[in-house]
Amino acid sequence: MRTGHQQDDADPHGEEQGEGESRGGKLRARLVEAGVELVDAEGAQALSLREIARRAGVSHGAPRRHFPTHLDLLSAIARQGFAELAARVAADDREAAAPRERIVLLARVYLDYAGARRGMYELMFRHDLLESGRLGLRETSLPLFAHLTGLVARVRPGADPVLVAGALWANLHGIAQLWHWGSLRLATGSDDPAPLLAAALDAHLGPVEPAP
Repeated sequence: MRTGHQQDDADPHGEEQGEGESRGGKLRARLVEAGVELVDAEGAQALSLREIARRAGVSHGAPRRHFPTHLDLLSAIARQGFAELAARVAADDREAAAPRERIVLLARVYLDYAGARRGMYELMFRHDLLESGRLGLRETSLPLFAHLTGLVARVRPGADPVLVAGALWANLHGIAQLWHWGSLRLATGSDDPAPLLAAALDAHLGPVEPAP
């Protein structure tokens, strides 16, 4: 006897095409949702096809019918992370604010996300996912970098904005990683990453000019 979940991943013989596509789309979404929950609970290393299928309530072979490779499914999960990060940046961004202030807000959101969604953050920047280009993952991540580059161009009009934005992003990524590992706390003797962020911004954007 089949359970309801097993019926979900069975081939829909005799169904209308639209209904079959709808069920397939729902199952894809359920697999991605299960993956998001799993990466948040246990980290990126726990994202096996079998465990994602188990959490989604489908047979262990079901993911292969909707995601041809493991990288496809992981990329779909990582896309959710980039979408959420972009949404958080958009929610905190203030277009009326000065460009440097907007960069500060973006950087804070980035570091907060890296700390709060550790497993997802690590998955999003796995080199094998980004190199593979599965599901256009690189194209999903690039708009946020383009946003940062545009703001940097306004703060430092005489510099190469792509180069400066890349160096700043690398610095932020390093702070996020080393803070999580405890290395920066040990080296600096501080429990507050805010001074590190301020120093990184000054290093790449120049010191804040005093108010007239």
